[in-house]
Amino acid sequence: MQRKIIVLPYDPRWPAAFAAEAEHIRTALGAVAIDIHHIGSTSVPGLAAKPLIDILLAARSLDELDSFDGALVELGYEPMGEFGIPGRRFYRKGGNENRSHHIHAFQACSSVGDAALMRHLAFRDYLSANSTIAKEYGALKKQLAAAHPDNIEDYMNGKHAFIQEHQAKALQSPLND
Repeated sequence: MQRKIIVLPYDPRWPAAFAAEAEHIRTALGAVAIDIHHIGSTSVPGLAAKPLIDILLAARSLDELDSFDGALVELGYEPMGEFGIPGRRFYRKGGNENRSHHIHAFQACSSVGDAALMRHLAFRDYLSANSTIAKEYGALKKQLAAAHPDNIEDYMNGKHAFIQEHQAKALQSPLND
């Protein structure tokens, strides 16, 4: 069963939910987890979002991270491999009806990993610093969720151009220096 796409107003409890989950992940992965960041719409104060915590994990090694899949399974995550993005490891927590977290893991100190880490963090910081653009993004997401409540692909495709445009601006922003 496909889950409904629901975009909610910003919830000030999201940062604490991230922090608690990040601590569990740090404990499970130890030194493999070089850094853990809160990304995605729930990380941007005031931004409407699907109630799903996106986590960016900088890993010492993807091969080493793969050996910890069992530890992440114990935390409730489902390992999904690259899931369409080479050089990434993707994990999701919760089933279709109660999905709560995604982990997007990349290998630090690698060209693919460092570019992905920078792109995600720059976009988050850009939206956090530009409330007008964040509001536009929130309105777009609400519109797409209303138009495509049962079709995640159409929802994601509808956001693509906005994300590409503003990621490019974020990477050129002085905030990214």
